[in-house]
Amino acid sequence: MALVIAGERSGVGKTTVTLTLLASLCRRDRTVQSFKVGPDYIDPMFHQHVTGRACRNLDPVLTSEAYVQQCFARHSQMSEYALVEGVMGLFDGVKGARDWGLGTGDSEKCNSQSPTSFASTAHIARLLDLPVLLVIDCSRLSGSVAAIAHGYRSFDPTIKIAGVVLNRVGSDRHLSLLKDSLEPLQLPILGVLRRQDNITIPDRHLGLVPTAELPQLNALINHFADLGDTCFDWQNLLPLLKSPPLSPSPSPPFPPSSLKIAVARDRAFNFYYQDNLDLLQQLGAELVFWSPLEDTGLPKDVQGMYFGGGFPEVFAQQLAENFSVRDAVKTAIMKGMPTVAECGGLMYLCEQIVDFEGKPWSMVEILPTSAVMGGGLTLGYRRAVALQDNLLGSTGTNIYGHEFHRSRLISTPNQPLFETYRFDCDENMGCEGWGLPANVHASYIHLHWGESVEIPQRFLQQCLKFNNS
Repeated sequence: MALVIAGERSGVGKTTVTLTLLASLCRRDRTVQSFKVGPDYIDPMFHQHVTGRACRNLDPVLTSEAYVQQCFARHSQMSEYALVEGVMGLFDGVKGARDWGLGTGDSEKCNSQSPTSFASTAHIARLLDLPVLLVIDCSRLSGSVAAIAHGYRSFDPTIKIAGVVLNRVGSDRHLSLLKDSLEPLQLPILGVLRRQDNITIPDRHLGLVPTAELPQLNALINHFADLGDTCFDWQNLLPLLKSPPLSPSPSPPFPPSSLKIAVARDRAFNFYYQDNLDLLQQLGAELVFWSPLEDTGLPKDVQGMYFGGGFPEVFAQQLAENFSVRDAVKTAIMKGMPTVAECGGLMYLCEQIVDFEGKPWSMVEILPTSAVMGGGLTLGYRRAVALQDNLLGSTGTNIYGHEFHRSRLISTPNQPLFETYRFDCDENMGCEGWGLPANVHASYIHLHWGESVEIPQRFLQQCLKFNNS
């Protein structure tokens, strides 16, 4: 059946509950496939660290409803149990279909006909026909828990609430009050987590600190597993977590190819959708992972480069001091090597990164601008219309992506890649993206290629031309 872990709002402990479930299941030698609703990179890193399996993002804005269903069906069949971690509160998403101002031909992204918001956790639960386990933060309530649970269960009758997890319970007396309040609803309590002030995951300006930067992570996961062994009603939970009996189409085999793509993956660059990497392989590319932080040069015999997002600002000094790598990347780009750089990757290709303390650090110096940290958070889904033929698309193409950053560029390109619009209301957000040199795609917009195989195809075609030149 599989199960969706949802919160009544952000910050109630969805990730803690999810990791606790995953850690306890894996300690029992059970295989678990996890999924994450929405455009998230860091939570899936924690999932993968626990399960040993790449977490898959389920996002109908970045892909489509059909792709979400296909992705879930394909990957959930590869394990005994499946679990989907939600995003924000259960019903938090983008505006309803009737309110969206999308371009012609985009109506297939907008077929929601209930009070549930598009791309919300509830939308995914309904789309996949999965029950929801609702996490409630009980730290500042007792009898009101029943009103919260009743409201969430009745708001959209198409969403099945299988039970609740009571998080941050303070005492036996507190728990008794919560249980008494919930008893008339006959809503199963499937987990009780006491306040755990000694078990926290560090965070910073873009969310949780990634797994590669946490030397004590294994000890933390062991704490979660210990907690999970005792705080859940496993007799009733395990049947809900069982993978559904679906019959997905098999993934295509990887065709042979001589193309090699250098994928930057280290503490500075680690924001990648696994589906993007899979697509590159399915289209024939060999992925060569390397570190702009630690290596002394580019991998040998590569025909393209891919720099994902991450935290180059945190490691700006180390990146700046790796002169040989900066020179190698710049030389390769100037020779025409096709290069995709998203968000943190875009920042790396700039002349400088100016950190939160205002200190500038030299970068690759391909883009005639600098990335300056500070200010507000730029966040949200985007519809981007290509203003020119570029490495990943042709003029007039619509793409859907997501921005999430606290840096800004001190100048804009003379010939930007995109005209961008907010996805939920089509408000014009201005021009964005660098496509000069012509072999570069550098943008703050994160893309999920799952529904748009033509994007990686076009990239690899340019890599092949570079290889043959």
